Amino acid sequence: QVQLVESGGGLVQAGGSLRLSCAASGRTFSSYAMGWFRQAPGKEREFVARISSSGGTTYYADSVKGRFTISRDNAKNTVSLQMSSLKPEDTAVYYCAARLGKYGTTWYGDYGSWGQGTQVTVSS
Repeated sequence: QVQLVESGGGLVQAGGSLRLSCAASGRTFSSYAMGWFRQAPGKEREFVARISSSGGTTYYADSVKGRFTISRDNAKNTVSLQMSSLKPEDTAVYYCAARLGKYGTTWYGDYGSWGQGTQVTVSS
């Protein structure tokens, strides 16, 4: 498995931007599809975005499509989530997750490795 550490969360006003990063260590990062999920208080963990092991395929939740961009750098063992036009409803703890294989899914149960999470708070 890989070990994951997120960074980049914080407090931002509505309409602003944040960039989350996730650093991976352990086994071969390029063998893992990566995903970002989020969980708001009192709500279930929900899918945000995913990227294939090569970085060639991405997929987004409808709620963030056009505002968020997922990317990865396999040479640096990192995956990022660029978030723009943030809304108060984007407030949550954001987690990166790794799934061994070429493609990820939208279900959190398919991912075997998780980071500790980073808080994103969007004020109105």
